[in-house]
Amino acid sequence: MANSAVLHRDLHVDPHSIAEASGLYLTLSSGKKIVDATGGAAVSCIGHGDERVQKAILNQLKKVDYCHSLFFSCVASEGLARMLVDSTKGQMARAFILSSGSEAMDGAMKLARQYFLELSPPQPKRVRFIARHESYHGNTLGALSMGGHKLRRAIYEPMLSQFISRVSACNVYRGSEVNESVADYVTRLALELDEEFQRVGSDTVCAFVAETVVGATLGCVPSLPGYFAAVKAVCDKHGALLILDEVMSGMGRTGTLHAWEQEGVVPDIQTIGKGLGGGYVPIAGMLIGHRVVNTLDNGTGQFVHGQTYQGHPTACAGALEVQRIIDQDNLLNKVKTMGQYLETALKATFGNHPNVGDIRGRGLFWALEFVKDKASKEPFDPTENIAMSIHDQGLRSDPGVLLYPGRGCADGRRGDHVLVAPPYNITTQEIDLIVDGTRMAINHVFKPA
Repeated sequence: MANSAVLHRDLHVDPHSIAEASGLYLTLSSGKKIVDATGGAAVSCIGHGDERVQKAILNQLKKVDYCHSLFFSCVASEGLARMLVDSTKGQMARAFILSSGSEAMDGAMKLARQYFLELSPPQPKRVRFIARHESYHGNTLGALSMGGHKLRRAIYEPMLSQFISRVSACNVYRGSEVNESVADYVTRLALELDEEFQRVGSDTVCAFVAETVVGATLGCVPSLPGYFAAVKAVCDKHGALLILDEVMSGMGRTGTLHAWEQEGVVPDIQTIGKGLGGGYVPIAGMLIGHRVVNTLDNGTGQFVHGQTYQGHPTACAGALEVQRIIDQDNLLNKVKTMGQYLETALKATFGNHPNVGDIRGRGLFWALEFVKDKASKEPFDPTENIAMSIHDQGLRSDPGVLLYPGRGCADGRRGDHVLVAPPYNITTQEIDLIVDGTRMAINHVFKPA
């Protein structure tokens, strides 16, 4: 057993200790520098150590450090909520601020249920949700129940909700058939969802839940054109809500503040997180559409939910400053231009690699999927631990490069990928550094025996 007093994720290994973090770089206690190519888990969207955010947090601490949302509100939480609602150009009505993406998904589930109880007449039979395979929505029991991450669910399976079923993800690399057109694939997925509504009972489903761009579980998989319009039509047909999880893909990561802006649909409930506070504060939230808010307003006028750190003043002040920086520094346009540069660099470097099966993503949210055989798309055996080996090798480089490893993208258990998700203010030179470090790590793992 390691010597730390912290219950780390692995009790047998103490993780590297970070002494400093500035801009794109992490500095270990040993003095070694690491290029943070993923912002942790696509969190550090403006880089580390921005003095403007530090100042905003300190100023808030001097004014109001904490207040309980059961009794009070404050300027910081009201300001962040207003900014978030206004950013949707009137499409969403209210914001609900929490501390983690898991909490946001739990809240979305409860809000969807309450919505149907507040309708006139109420629809109390609606207790179910339909989600997607190879998805991830958080690690609390409620959020874990929603997700389709087999490895994370495994030991808790008997405790998870039995009222959630799943349909196929929109994953063209693994899911589309030979010579199947985009339109036909989207139609097939929409039909599968429609049949699932009918199988479980249309009047029992609260919502269909999906990541707008699938994050770490599948590895930066964007939907195909028309997909979300098609599934939204299915939800409307059966009277269910559409909940979009943008905890990882939202708040600018894919080139628009909200990823759904590129899909031609507006969700009824949206979860947000990582890029909201950029890692400076633990914060997440929900954005709620007008029909949900209006139904509660015309009913009890209350949301039967709340948490101790809901709308935390200091967290809200930090997040609001992060969002101001994204706006003032024109970082959404930077995501688009640097995202195009990153895409070109990744495809030029790895497009012909015999073990890189797919290169996919959007904005500054990209992944490489590794295969044993490129033609058949055969994944590696999980015991070979390919993605983690590439991650580990990246850290060994000088400077090290932090890549986010994932497993299960092929069938829930097999399939390896790594994510690259740098900050929005990345430069072309820094992207070159990341791609070169990634190349060295991959080539080392796949070097001839």
